[in-house]
Amino acid sequence: MGERDAERGLEGEDGQGGVPVRLPAAVRYAGGAGPGGRAGLHVVAANHRFARAVLAFEGLRPGAWACLELGLAYDGTEAAGLSPDCIGIGFDFLAADGSSLDLDHVPGLARSLLDPQAAWIAGPALADGQRPVRVAFRMPDQACDLAVTVRSWRNTAPVTVSDPILLIGRPDPGPAPRRRRLDEGPLVLRYALPDGVGLTLRGQLTAPRPDEHAARVRLVYRDAADAEIAPPYPGAVSVPGLGAVVNLSAVPQARRFTLALRPPTGAAGVDLAIGPWEDAERPTGAELVGEPELALEDDFRLESLCGDDALDAAVFLARLADRLGLPEDRPVGWIAPLGGDPVPSPAPLARARALRAGPDRSIRLDDEGGASLALAGLPDWSVPAAPDWREDPFRSVPWRLAYQSLTWLLPLAGLSGQERRARALAASWSAANPWGMPSDPLSLHPAALAPRAEVLASLLAGDGPDRGTIAAEAARHGFALAEIVGQNTLARGLPGIQAAAALLALARALPAFPFAPFWETLARRSLDQGFDALLGTDGTFAESALQRRLDLLGHGRSVADLLGDEAPGPTIAARVAAALPGLARLLDPGGRLPPFGDGASALDHAGWIARLVRPEAGDLVAARDAAPAEPPTEACDVTALRYDGPERGWAHFACQHAGPSLPEHRDATSFVFATGGSRWIVEGGGEGTETGAARHYLPSARAHNVAIPDGREPVAGRAWPTARLDLDGARVLAFASNVHGPDYDHARLFLVLDDLGGLAVLDRFVARSDGPSRAVSFEGLLHLPPDTLVALSGPRRALARQEGGRLDFQPWTVTGQGAGMDVVIGRSDRPGRMQGFVAAGNGGLRAAPVLRYAFTGRGRVCGGMILAADGEAERRLVHLLGTDAVRRLAEGF
Repeated sequence: MGERDAERGLEGEDGQGGVPVRLPAAVRYAGGAGPGGRAGLHVVAANHRFARAVLAFEGLRPGAWACLELGLAYDGTEAAGLSPDCIGIGFDFLAADGSSLDLDHVPGLARSLLDPQAAWIAGPALADGQRPVRVAFRMPDQACDLAVTVRSWRNTAPVTVSDPILLIGRPDPGPAPRRRRLDEGPLVLRYALPDGVGLTLRGQLTAPRPDEHAARVRLVYRDAADAEIAPPYPGAVSVPGLGAVVNLSAVPQARRFTLALRPPTGAAGVDLAIGPWEDAERPTGAELVGEPELALEDDFRLESLCGDDALDAAVFLARLADRLGLPEDRPVGWIAPLGGDPVPSPAPLARARALRAGPDRSIRLDDEGGASLALAGLPDWSVPAAPDWREDPFRSVPWRLAYQSLTWLLPLAGLSGQERRARALAASWSAANPWGMPSDPLSLHPAALAPRAEVLASLLAGDGPDRGTIAAEAARHGFALAEIVGQNTLARGLPGIQAAAALLALARALPAFPFAPFWETLARRSLDQGFDALLGTDGTFAESALQRRLDLLGHGRSVADLLGDEAPGPTIAARVAAALPGLARLLDPGGRLPPFGDGASALDHAGWIARLVRPEAGDLVAARDAAPAEPPTEACDVTALRYDGPERGWAHFACQHAGPSLPEHRDATSFVFATGGSRWIVEGGGEGTETGAARHYLPSARAHNVAIPDGREPVAGRAWPTARLDLDGARVLAFASNVHGPDYDHARLFLVLDDLGGLAVLDRFVARSDGPSRAVSFEGLLHLPPDTLVALSGPRRALARQEGGRLDFQPWTVTGQGAGMDVVIGRSDRPGRMQGFVAAGNGGLRAAPVLRYAFTGRGRVCGGMILAADGEAERRLVHLLGTDAVRRLAEGF
């Protein structure tokens, strides 16, 4: 190996011994960053965005997991200690010729504006004791090298970066991210056009080797009758037999392209087919890197239309008419109500919320006509007669988002005689929030923007004194959502689905608006791509949190019903139908899903699923009765077992073996357990907790039932089943994971009694670096419900009691030795070391006991805990753990 490479361990890169390590091949600085006092030290000044150290890593392994490791030393005067994004780390993946790949998804990382991908590093108070900083990711198949940028973000003093290295892991055991190879078929896009307004299409093409003619775009403009307008077209070359085409080059290998589409007179739509040249001598291997972005020409971007002026909605429409060269009174016809009886506007987001929790009862009236509002699980609050839209009575981010979304206006409008009041409040919100000058900055958050746009669309049915203001505000929201959707800003997530669904609702609520057809085609394309990325045709999910999976299915059902036979409605409906049975079968006998990831414990999951299966079941009790009753044992990346015997009471076990990606919960291989009709091992949850130390704590490993080696927080990666063994009266479930980085081989084994009267959980860690003499230890965590009494009787016995039951705990050693156990309840002395809490569902936390147990060894260590509801269950587990079959699995031989 050269001076840029090193290796931790004894053997080579065959994955059997040491861990290949890459050192930076080169370093460059900008914005005030510079070298430290020795080799391997870099100082990043406090210069937001601009100060940065860029580290070049070469010769990486495409398709393998890798882990960036570095030290961060903060100045003693650092004031951003509680910031979740004190430092940014950007990742720029490079093709073989050094060109940058603008990938839309890299497992383990998040999309960013300044850097193609990024990870955010918390300040010293939140990251207390977590050293070194580690960020894991799957190396893209198209990339060979990597530029890592350590960037100043919220730090207020210089930060020293020390000894950055890249650990190269084994090939990804899971399926690779899907690629858009053009040789397999062209990508066809079809959009409606506003009259006389151009579009800008941006994307990136890459090929295995540089090629001046890697692909082409074929253009066809159509008139209002969908007839083809013959070329030539502005900016395109006409080729006999092909029509109008634009060449796409892959020189360098990853080449960005921008197409300025100038429609000919009379064009109402455009078709674009991106594919290989028909006369190419051989396949080019060209592929699109991410979904292309689409935007209106610059004069019709929201920033250009508004400028620096605080425009109200009506003036915004007048300016839009002027840009279109139309009289200033033309907007009246755009937003006027259509003739005939008022037709309620489609509201897919409202319907998804109703599927989730039943009828919206967030607002109620008292005898004097006053309105009380209940949002985000917090107490009732009286709505002022004239809100200033800065209200924050509970100092709660979830409450503010719900309030600014205006979703509570829909149930208000549904009350007798309150429709005009709801419209007046919507008009009041518009007047108080000129674009770019919000009364509450959170009103621009996508979680408030998309549902509010749909509320505005829903309030347009019929006529009234405030209808014009609401319609104008709805149109302005449409421009904002179209930019978000067209730029793929929220792609690959539920917020992107919500933004596209709201844009579709606006397009249908304003059929005379000149941009509505464009919004419709843009929204439908985004919905098609969004569900394709998040929900497989076989019902598999890209999302690991079960409750968010249900949310996705609820939105899919609502969007599919709205679209009917129009694309992509039938495709989305088929995906939802394929996914529902797997989720329904994970319900425990108490009607709840396993609480992995963000979830609200107060929700009736059985009722939610029943309403998805039978949308007409609006009553919670009736819906719960209709819920599927017989779950199988497994569904994709969650394994579940249940028992419902009358002699012992119901019992349930579930293990999460989906791999986390930033910023998801570090809960791979975590589990929950209930027996005797009581829940004993629980998860921290997190829905409604958006900010502060609590939000940092809940996704961390400290809030989950996992094992943590050598005090190192798990990173992104995968977990997967490796064995299943049926024994006499029990079964063994074995899993492996790479979420502890390339330094460790990790396996977790569950021995579960058939009647779920008890289980044993064992973890095995093998050090892959520094040889067999390296000390390896791990700490296991078991979270119990808040009202549980936990007592220790020495280092080898613990007892938990709830009303009507008990659970005994006994450590079990396979390799190495036990290192004791303790109980932590509600520790909050330092933000970065919070422990012993679960989410309260209203943005707060509840103290709850967590049992911690530890094992240590040399080179490898294996041990865990026996959980038994009675002495007989414990005796059976001890016997089975001593059998050759279980011991061989546990030891890994």
